[in-house]
Amino acid sequence: MSSDVHEPLFWLAHRADPSPGTLIRFTSDGDEGDEDAEYEDPDPSTADLVARLRTVDTATIDAAALRAALQASVDTAMYWQEPDGTDVIASHPDVIAALGPIAELIMASEATRGWDAPRGAEQWAVDWRSPDDRAPLPSDSRALLTAWSEQRRAEEVRAGLERPADPYARWSGTWWSVPTELLLTRGVIADALELVEDSMGWEEATIIPVRGSGRTLEIRTDEDWAQLCRTYPLEVTASTRHDWFRVTGRDGRWLIPDWARVAGGWDAVHLSTLAYLRCATTLIEIDDEYASVIGGWAPDSTIWLTDGAREWDEPRQHWARPQNADEWTRQDGSNGGVTTAANRPRV
Repeated sequence: MSSDVHEPLFWLAHRADPSPGTLIRFTSDGDEGDEDAEYEDPDPSTADLVARLRTVDTATIDAAALRAALQASVDTAMYWQEPDGTDVIASHPDVIAALGPIAELIMASEATRGWDAPRGAEQWAVDWRSPDDRAPLPSDSRALLTAWSEQRRAEEVRAGLERPADPYARWSGTWWSVPTELLLTRGVIADALELVEDSMGWEEATIIPVRGSGRTLEIRTDEDWAQLCRTYPLEVTASTRHDWFRVTGRDGRWLIPDWARVAGGWDAVHLSTLAYLRCATTLIEIDDEYASVIGGWAPDSTIWLTDGAREWDEPRQHWARPQNADEWTRQDGSNGGVTTAANRPRV
């Protein structure tokens, strides 16, 4: 991010953040009186930020910059607390208007060409363990979905009895809207390693080649998700009320798809990268009474509702990264040497 934009955004976001924390300032060594010095924080306005956004040199927005921004968006996706200060400022109408022309240029670039693409034939699953701990892919999807459906319904009943109806109550529950037990695959290895919500900081990963067939439902817009909820509704108001109220500010009834029923008509559901950016963490209106949130998913990812996918006949790959590092490196020495996740065919 340009420093011209970063400075006003930082101070505006700090002021708008519901939990801004404490700023620690470092002064130069040896300067007398620094301990008692009084500092006046910069006080930019939204208009100042908008003016700087309108002067952004779009020539500097290349594939690497877009990749970093996409990764930051996934890293900061939160479904259990209020929007932070940056989100608050980004939602200001004047800021949205200033970002519009930049977004149009980005979407017309070659780097975003695949962001709205359907599920590709080549897929990859990730197991956050060493290849020495060889584990099979999830299977028996019908049993997994049946158990998931029973658990969500039971949680909803318990939540209705035990949790307060006040949406402001400091209570957190199940905020994800997709079954985490099922096989999930990605179209690009780097995405499987780098674009992960609520990451646990894993340092090893086994990448598994997967191929699948059957009917795939494409989620490209919020209306696609809303229609899925209308067709296969599962009410989760009591169990998601507090988390999704904090995220969206809406106090009302909530639905997610009943995935066990969705599996009766579809083998897989794919969320495009562009749909993720449009819809994840945002309020999706279903009708006058219900709304929903896409939570716990990922860009360009496919959830397999039936056993239509299997491990392919290519070898598994071992990837690792040093502690507290970002870059993943392939460890099995293919292609005559070490490769990194940055060597990917597309953003």
